[in-house]
Amino acid sequence: MVKVGIVGGTGYTGVELLRLLALHEEAEVVAITSRAESGRRVDDLYPNLRGHYELAFSEPDVARLAACDIVFFATPHNVAMNLVPELLQAGARVVDLSADYRIRDAALWSQWYGEPHASPQILDQAVYGLPEVNRADIAGASLVACPGCYPTSVQLGLIPLLARGLVDPGHLIASSASGVSGAGRQAKVDNLLSEVADSFKAYAVAGHRHLPEIEQGLADVAGGPVQVTFVPHLLPMIRGIHSTLYARLVDDGEDLQALYESWYAGEPFVDVLPAGTFPQTRTVKGANRCQISLQVPQGRDTVVVMAAIDNLVKGASGQAVQNMNIMLGLPEDMGLKQVGLLP
Repeated sequence: MVKVGIVGGTGYTGVELLRLLALHEEAEVVAITSRAESGRRVDDLYPNLRGHYELAFSEPDVARLAACDIVFFATPHNVAMNLVPELLQAGARVVDLSADYRIRDAALWSQWYGEPHASPQILDQAVYGLPEVNRADIAGASLVACPGCYPTSVQLGLIPLLARGLVDPGHLIASSASGVSGAGRQAKVDNLLSEVADSFKAYAVAGHRHLPEIEQGLADVAGGPVQVTFVPHLLPMIRGIHSTLYARLVDDGEDLQALYESWYAGEPFVDVLPAGTFPQTRTVKGANRCQISLQVPQGRDTVVVMAAIDNLVKGASGQAVQNMNIMLGLPEDMGLKQVGLLP
């Protein structure tokens, strides 16, 4: 059995990791940390896990975590970057769900996160954990930076177009909407039911922290700089992301539906929908799946790509488990065969 440690198990990505790993055929969670809940049983905080775990939360202990085969960080930014170097030195392998190692440029990370990076010396060791792009590098990595939720949907939606040079990389638009769980479990007035219900709004229009991650990943695929206008929105629901992406075609000679179907044909967690059908957040709820469709309205020069994911699964914890499977040489879909929840 694979011994798993989780740092920061009380948030939504932490409990989602526990839910997925509870039915993973080869994984056993042996340590889960929380300073605030130390000593409290996991199934006391999350009764949905009753019968699956006998664990209690504990204080972070490097020696105990280093004895695990894989350690997940389900923490806010600036936590992993202070602990990961010591864990790597002790021989642990790490999947970080936070933003600490997603951006390769330490100065750029500091610009967007408002503080110095605590371990810039290991940024070049981190492999960006988007399996559809970096599967081979993930397999040999000691440190994987699990992509953000918005960046996962945006990148998977645009990668085939940019890789084939079919669109103008300087004029990309991503209009993305997320359920409120994307903001985390902390108490905020803006996240109260009476604040989000029956409403829809944009936020961080001047600049969202996921933008540099999106542009970095797309530039890697495009082979040069890209510019993305990224506008996130808040949906009055718990889970799900829907990204509507716009790009200006510079080559209209390609069958785009055929391109996407062939590009993702071997990918277990990307589903290109039949032409004329469109993804919905409800059909990927609870599943580690990205559903994609595309259209060129009125046959003009703008291609519209739509991508839907569950922000807590393919956008976070499911993708983290997918990365773990690749790192440890396990079947990539192990523990991730859940079907979307309907209704």
